[in-house]
Amino acid sequence: MSTPPHGDSLRPLLRGVYLPALLFSVGIGAMTPMIAVSAIGLGANAATAAFLAALIPIGHIIADVPAGALAARFGERPAMIGSSVVAMAGLAACAVAPNLWVLGIAVVAVGAAAAVYGLARQTYLTEVISPMRRARALASLGGVGRIGTFLGPFLGAALVLGRGDAAPSYWLGVVTSLLAAVVVWRAVPASAGRTGASGAGTPARVSTWSVFRDLRPVFTTLGTAVVLVGAMRGARQTVLPLWTESLGYAPATTSVVFGVSGAVDMLLFYPAGKVMDRMGRLWIAIPSMLVTAAAMVALPLTEGLAAVTVVAVFLGFGNGIGSGVLMTLGADAAPEHARAQFLGIWRLYSDAGMAAGPLVVSAGAALGSLAAGIGATGGIGVLAALALRRWAPRWSVHANRTTRRRAGLLE
Repeated sequence: MSTPPHGDSLRPLLRGVYLPALLFSVGIGAMTPMIAVSAIGLGANAATAAFLAALIPIGHIIADVPAGALAARFGERPAMIGSSVVAMAGLAACAVAPNLWVLGIAVVAVGAAAAVYGLARQTYLTEVISPMRRARALASLGGVGRIGTFLGPFLGAALVLGRGDAAPSYWLGVVTSLLAAVVVWRAVPASAGRTGASGAGTPARVSTWSVFRDLRPVFTTLGTAVVLVGAMRGARQTVLPLWTESLGYAPATTSVVFGVSGAVDMLLFYPAGKVMDRMGRLWIAIPSMLVTAAAMVALPLTEGLAAVTVVAVFLGFGNGIGSGVLMTLGADAAPEHARAQFLGIWRLYSDAGMAAGPLVVSAGAALGSLAAGIGATGGIGVLAALALRRWAPRWSVHANRTTRRRAGLLE
């Protein structure tokens, strides 16, 4: 295995990876809360508006596997630039959409572009950083994305304040996507992703299907854990607003509670990555799931605003320390000759889990008990922790100190 170009230093990656990731995420964050607003302005009812808002993760799922093939075929740099251009077109279409059909297609396009962009930057970062700093690098990437999606809605809200439409938020996304493309074009080497990790010339093409077939044991074992972790993360996005709404709190109060949870989430990504690099992935992955599961079980027991806020803080803490865990485990398990294709399948598992998580909560609510639906996600978190404990050491030499020592990575 060759020495990665950037070795142990994250500093050279600030311009080429983290800055464009932040810019791209700001645009997505500014867009997301405005989709329902645009849909209602075009005549949609509440159910249709909610469906259109859900088209972003659907776009992710549609594009995850093709994203791996595209990054493998053209390289990470062209994939990041191309997906930024597609995102610009989709965001512009959202701003001027004359009807719900155009808006829906544009939202799917932006979701698909985000999937390609995310896959390409993860693959590039995995290739250029030392495995002994991999968790810090990928946790930082996840953290930067969370900062962007946290800031985006506030910047978008400032632009639409006093206006009757959501278009300025979309145009903000167009500008940030353009800036992300320019930064990648200037800061990422033109050869990025074209020579393979060994640098020995263009590698033989590998089909995504053959990667799935050959590595099916990984996807049927550790992949199960990935789906469960994704389900916990997806459910977390919905349980707080649903529960505060059920308690009769005003939307502004719900936003504040959600913002507090998000702020705690954002602060923890680098320390979590450092622990994973020094002690192993499971030292963060398992506590992340258990803390989040405990908070999920506790949430239906709360009534007062103070109690809800405390649980929200623990939800943010559990999710925050898990920043980059799935990306890191995917990078650990990915074969060097077909990294992009593998990570495309890996992200499909994760995104499928994120789509399924809210459905568990919804099923509980549909059966007459929102509290039961939220509590059930706590069981999913426990299963995720057990699955990680069982299978991560099998596929990651960095899982814990024991696996590292056996691999000769520790004295």
